[in-house]
Amino acid sequence: MIILAATPIGNLGDASRRLIEVLENAEIVAAEDTRTTQRLLQALRIENRPRLIALHDHNEKHKAAELAELAEEHDVVVVSDAGMPAVSDPGYGLVAAAVERGVTVTAIPGPSAVLMALAISGLPTDRFTFEGFLPRKPGERRQTLALLASEPRTMVFFESPSRLASSIADMGAAFGADRRIAVCRELTKLYEEVRRGTAAELVEWAEGGVKGEIVVVVEGSAPVAVSGDDALAQVQALVASGTRLKDACAEVAAATGLSSRDLYQAALAARSA
Repeated sequence: MIILAATPIGNLGDASRRLIEVLENAEIVAAEDTRTTQRLLQALRIENRPRLIALHDHNEKHKAAELAELAEEHDVVVVSDAGMPAVSDPGYGLVAAAVERGVTVTAIPGPSAVLMALAISGLPTDRFTFEGFLPRKPGERRQTLALLASEPRTMVFFESPSRLASSIADMGAAFGADRRIAVCRELTKLYEEVRRGTAAELVEWAEGGVKGEIVVVVEGSAPVAVSGDDALAQVQALVASGTRLKDACAEVAAATGLSSRDLYQAALAARSA
């Protein structure tokens, strides 16, 4: 089988007993960086020396089939440099190849920068979207943010220290200077820090220079005030495109602040009229 194994994102104490046990017995480990994985094994005092196979962004396309084939006869443990493989890290292509071949895929849960940042951000956690890294080019980044301007869910991004200030400035331009943001830096590490404020407030702080690994959590857009008739029309359009009525009502309710139940009843009444 394929075993996706979450590794510590900073604090070695977060390595689970399951992770250590699996690594102690692993024959094959597919690693984002084999040197990083060797250091992890040493730090966890694991004496086992499994066969290490590099699996990274540049070779996953052609390595996926080879590893999926190996997993038909052996357990293949997959690790990234930190956190859960396949979440903004190599692994998705391998999982897809394994599923296609009928190979079992499982995971060892563990540290996640996305979920940790969301949990401590102070922003709504009931519905969220993970957007990964924003484009490096300013024009493409602004275009991406413009498309997210009306996103009602809390948004989670990864960002590099060198681009943090410009990205927050672009968020302020796209979402409004008063949009609430939490910048989570060096999670689980000695200098862990969370900065909370508006886009306008955090730009000034970020321009002073920020170091470390960063997760940015951004408040979703406030519900847009629309009439009941307009909301019903949105529901009907979603249903016409193939969305289930219940799901369409929930989506429009989340975006408008109207009652999903009222929209559902209105849609049923319109059908029978």
